[in-house]
Amino acid sequence: MDAAFLAQLVVNGLVIGMIYALLAMGLSLIFGVLEIVNFAHGDFYMLGAMAAGLALGTLGFGYWPTVAAVTLASAGAGLVLYEALLTTLRAHSFERSILLTLGVSMVLQNGAIYLFTATPRIVESEYGVASVGIGDVTVTLVRLFAIGIAAAAFVLLWLVLYRTRIGQAMRAIAQSREAALMVGIRPRQVARLAVILGIALAGVAGAALAPVYTVHPTMGVLLVFKTFAIIIIGGLGSLAGAAITAVALGVVESLIGGFSSVVLQDAFAFLAMIAVLLLRPQGLFGRGVRV
Repeated sequence: MDAAFLAQLVVNGLVIGMIYALLAMGLSLIFGVLEIVNFAHGDFYMLGAMAAGLALGTLGFGYWPTVAAVTLASAGAGLVLYEALLTTLRAHSFERSILLTLGVSMVLQNGAIYLFTATPRIVESEYGVASVGIGDVTVTLVRLFAIGIAAAAFVLLWLVLYRTRIGQAMRAIAQSREAALMVGIRPRQVARLAVILGIALAGVAGAALAPVYTVHPTMGVLLVFKTFAIIIIGGLGSLAGAAITAVALGVVESLIGGFSSVVLQDAFAFLAMIAVLLLRPQGLFGRGVRV
């Protein structure tokens, strides 16, 4: 086995794994606070990538201004999603939330197809194919930037959740909504921020990966189901479990793709999910199942 080839696969896996983690943590955050399964999450990732392609290709923005602008725009989209739609959901309206977010997903997908067509696009930044060598491994700058952006997002999210009062309120509501209400926590403000953060994570993931992979309106479909598999494997509501599982899945998928078939690569996440549901229904890092 060629050690350089193996290391290259691991690095490539880290890139997609970190992006999986951004999506999974955002989705897990929204579920933990609102008890809503957001089926449109992958489409906000797609919108972030499409917006990055528009900013880089048509408007002539640089890579870093594009990432910053897309992140802010995604946070605004999260605010609109919450105020316009999610506030209409009553507590424990699980089935209605699924139908609502599925509808949002279809609108976003078909709207993007109408505006941009379904043709995959290659997004180029000012860094082009510039790369750096790490031993025998060559990594493009945009891949390194994607890993760095994801790592920075993890740190900022951790600081928000564990070093701020609003973060403490989020964790309190995720653990027990009734107890949080009894001590005066306002669930509407906390839920609004959770949706904003979750959608912003999806948007920054799309912007970071836009110059790495092709961009098209249906790119979030498979990814959102993989994200669901990740949070189920990691444990519903466990942000750390979602992050660890996502990075591990990205590396394993890259190794499978390098040494086996692409079909098995895409199927692995769902095979692992089925195995976890059979053997440990609460997930690898979960403490219990929420009903």
